[in-house]
Amino acid sequence: MGQSKMAWQPEENGLRQILQLLKESQSPDTATQRNVQQKLEELNKYPDFNNYLIFVLTKLTTEDEPTRSLSGLILKNNVKAHFEKFPPEVTSFIKAECLSSIGNPSPLIRATIGILITTIVAKGELRNWSELLPTLCNCLDSEDYNVCEGAFGALQKICEDTAEDLDNDSSRPLNVLIPKFLQFFKHNSAKIRSHAIACVNQFIISRTQALMVHIDSFIENLFFLATDEDTEVRKNVCRALVMLVEVRMDRLIPHINSIIEYMMLRTQDDDDSVALEACEFWLSLAEQPICKEVLQPHIERLIPILVKGMRYSEIDIILLKGDVEEDEMIPDKESDIKPRFHKSRSHTQKHQEGDEDGEGSDDGFDDDDNLSDWNLRKCSAAALDVLANVFREEILPTLLPILKETLFHANWEVKESGILVLGAIAEGCMNGMIPHLPELTPYLIGCLSDKKALVRSITCWTLSRYAHWVVGQPHEMYLKPLMTELLKRVLDANKRVQEAACSAFATLEEEACTELVPYLGFILETLVYAFSKYQHKNLLILYDAIGTLADSVGHHLNKPEYVNMLMPPLIQKWNILKDEDKDLFPLLECLSSVATALQSGFLPYCEPVYQRCVNLVEQTLNQNFANINQPDQYDPPDKDFMIVALDLLSGLAEGLEHHIEGLVASSNILKLLFQCMQVDCHLCPLDPMPEVRQSSFALLGDLTKACFQHVKPCIVDFMPILGSNLNPEFISVCNNATWAIGEISIKMGSDMQPYISMVLAPLIEIINRPNTPKTLLENTAITIGRLGLVCPQEVAPTLHQFIRQW
Repeated sequence: MGQSKMAWQPEENGLRQILQLLKESQSPDTATQRNVQQKLEELNKYPDFNNYLIFVLTKLTTEDEPTRSLSGLILKNNVKAHFEKFPPEVTSFIKAECLSSIGNPSPLIRATIGILITTIVAKGELRNWSELLPTLCNCLDSEDYNVCEGAFGALQKICEDTAEDLDNDSSRPLNVLIPKFLQFFKHNSAKIRSHAIACVNQFIISRTQALMVHIDSFIENLFFLATDEDTEVRKNVCRALVMLVEVRMDRLIPHINSIIEYMMLRTQDDDDSVALEACEFWLSLAEQPICKEVLQPHIERLIPILVKGMRYSEIDIILLKGDVEEDEMIPDKESDIKPRFHKSRSHTQKHQEGDEDGEGSDDGFDDDDNLSDWNLRKCSAAALDVLANVFREEILPTLLPILKETLFHANWEVKESGILVLGAIAEGCMNGMIPHLPELTPYLIGCLSDKKALVRSITCWTLSRYAHWVVGQPHEMYLKPLMTELLKRVLDANKRVQEAACSAFATLEEEACTELVPYLGFILETLVYAFSKYQHKNLLILYDAIGTLADSVGHHLNKPEYVNMLMPPLIQKWNILKDEDKDLFPLLECLSSVATALQSGFLPYCEPVYQRCVNLVEQTLNQNFANINQPDQYDPPDKDFMIVALDLLSGLAEGLEHHIEGLVASSNILKLLFQCMQVDCHLCPLDPMPEVRQSSFALLGDLTKACFQHVKPCIVDFMPILGSNLNPEFISVCNNATWAIGEISIKMGSDMQPYISMVLAPLIEIINRPNTPKTLLENTAITIGRLGLVCPQEVAPTLHQFIRQW
């Protein structure tokens, strides 16, 4: 492909080749596609290949638009991958072509050029393309609609992708652009109005100075657009107001009543996407201290609007296959299974699991997984939930009549939304609901056998929100019937119901704890039967329900008949899964809880389980080492395998106590543990994964309690690492290190003396630090106490530094 000194022109032959390639790349055949990819790689060796691509996009009107757009998109990918290697004359040619064709009569071509421009800008070329913003800015004033719209489309993409660069640019382009955008809020074309708001919206959350000086005129213009006919414009107006609540509430207050009126109207917009943007407003407002005061006069009218938004729309029901009642035989698609994240073990002196803030995942507004994208129903339910927390019982006089009407409605969609309402207000209105629960609970338990699967599944969730109250009443009245019905739903023929019932049952287990002991046989029979029945996705939730059961009833699970029911299916799954299968995570977590609960009952199963965990840790460490030394040949490992395995070893040590001694003696676990503690230390700053250290220290403490004779020879290596991890920036790591030091000191006695200087100063610093979380404070106090007990000579002189806190 030649290059003359005149303006660049394509050669016939080169152009033919590229057009042929563009045609082939639209073929659905994978072999053809692979061939195309290969040819594209080869063509990238020619410096002016990219000139051909831009030529096809902007000049070659003989070709159809999709082919020309595709040429632009291939060029965009090249810019992303190789822009630094483009010869200067090619870069200049592409930039000039983009700017001269920004007003192309075809919307598709204009949009493609916009994408290309923002990709070049994202490569840091705002600095080297000084004419870009002035040119686009001038184009906005063009009489030609296409030029104006093309420029605005490009500017919107630039504002979305590089808002920060624009704000930090030394030539202050936003001082010109933002007032310019505001002029177009009243343009006669809806498309242009929508672009203009979308551009300004990019600068609200960052409180960009250039916008803040025009904030009043911005808000005034938004009000002017309140009655706009166009859905995109309405959506962008709602979006702006939602963000302004967070950023400039002071400026909205004078107009707040009309804004609330407007948002109530928009929350009922005929277009669901507008209604969803508007509904976000209530979530934002609820976080503002002034919420109750400004919303009080409107709350009676807002509540029915939110309740109405909580119904499934027709499209939801189609997407959720709401008419398919039985689907338990249909295997899951892998794409339906969300990635899950392991929560590492966290130790306190009382040896409890979990963190202070509780699990945030059971708000249940994510119950429709196939619609896991946010929709109006979920947003309305979430809004009712947060507002119930703001207004408490005050909303019940408005809500109760609505609930009476919806809960007993003949139409199942209405009834289902009523049950969702009841669950959404459970937290905020609990006190006011208590008088009604003796009547509502039996009704809901009855709804668990409704003929519609979507009614059965939402009822599971709502009942779980009232589990605390149920457990506090005489068992015969509600707990027993609820448990019986919920366990039937665990074996429902519908997968969504199985999932909801399993999650609800896990919540009930957490609330009831040992109250469930009399019913253990019945519960285990059901959960074990579910193993043979469940498809992939629900199996993962079943593991969680079994693990939670073990945490809740503890050693009561250690009866031969229970062990013989529960362990064979778990071990069968354990044997089927390969070492690199991520399904090991929930299974290992489950086994960790079961091992801790069964104590000596786990002995017959412990050896293969222990061995495999040690192997998983070792494999992960080896892969990590290979990756550090030869990153181009070895991928980094998934460290979750190691974390989950360490946690299960902790569960074994805690449950089996001294019985684990033989396994530890015949393995290299302490050597591996020493490596784990340094895996993500300051040695490799690229890897900020404190969870490995967190789990390592938990296991060290548990092994110290179970078989100190094997830990003792390594103490000289472990103590400096523990000392250097007393950093409260990583709460959980620091917590577990503190706990482990305390356990070690009890076993070491006066031999602890050489190590006091390593750990005492940082511990005193933690206890005197403001805002240290309660668990960490307790652990630190107990550990300092333990050190004082075994080495009073060393600790006594520092007493005055911590005694007040302590």
